[in-house]
Amino acid sequence: MSVDNPAELPGKGRLMGLDLGTKTIGVAISDGLQYTATPHSTIKRKKFTQDAEQLLAIISDNDVVGIVIGLPLNMDGSEGPRVQSTRAFQRNFAQKTDLLMAFWDERLSTSAVTRTMIEADISRAKQAAVVDKLAASYILQGYLDSKR
Repeated sequence: MSVDNPAELPGKGRLMGLDLGTKTIGVAISDGLQYTATPHSTIKRKKFTQDAEQLLAIISDNDVVGIVIGLPLNMDGSEGPRVQSTRAFQRNFAQKTDLLMAFWDERLSTSAVTRTMIEADISRAKQAAVVDKLAASYILQGYLDSKR
């Protein structure tokens, strides 16, 4: 089920953050008090059913109580094809879980994470391996920080 207001997500318990890309899904998990988002994993996308099964396993293993999905709005705030794809994923995934899900503006999340890795002198090869889960963590942390 989707909520329009992210504040409707449970206030305690672990949240999952998702950065939905065309080839991968970055996953992050918060602590139970919802202070800190931690990068968890990157799922190589296959078919929706397989992707959903992997996410459901992570949800179960981590006692997740809600999901924050990055919404890839255009820089001017308008919605393009990637937003439509993200909303479709959420609608389909909502049929597989009863957890509340909220969208969070993800504009610049990947570029912010990439810039930080460049400043830390992390090689391009290593960046590619972790950028998606770090972007998911950035998205989830943005949501967590907004609650304070």
